[in-house]
Amino acid sequence: MNDLHDAHVAAGWFLIGSNAFVGLWALAAHYLTSLRSRVLWVATGIAEISTVVVAAIGALIVNREGIELDAFHALYGFSTIFAVAILYSYRNSPFIADKLYLLYGCGGLFIMGLGLRAALLP
Repeated sequence: MNDLHDAHVAAGWFLIGSNAFVGLWALAAHYLTSLRSRVLWVATGIAEISTVVVAAIGALIVNREGIELDAFHALYGFSTIFAVAILYSYRNSPFIADKLYLLYGCGGLFIMGLGLRAALLP
């Protein structure tokens, strides 16, 4: 019971930190081509996968403990998954081709913000 909550909190902070990191990295890579690498995309994938991990652990907590979940926590939490899906859907769009690093930079920071909002709700 407490282990799941601790895992949810730890995974949530990983989501926030990792998306902040890859978001800033991608923004910098837009301007500095030397920062563009496959490692950026692997790190971005890991950061984005964390959205599903956090949501799954949260759903387990709600299911097992039968707690009443704050609607806004769920809204911001699950919105991270939708944000990832939207980013992914735009990656091959012709009008974004020269702005891919900006897309993922801003997207990573947006996901970080959603995670922070979910984590810091009263």
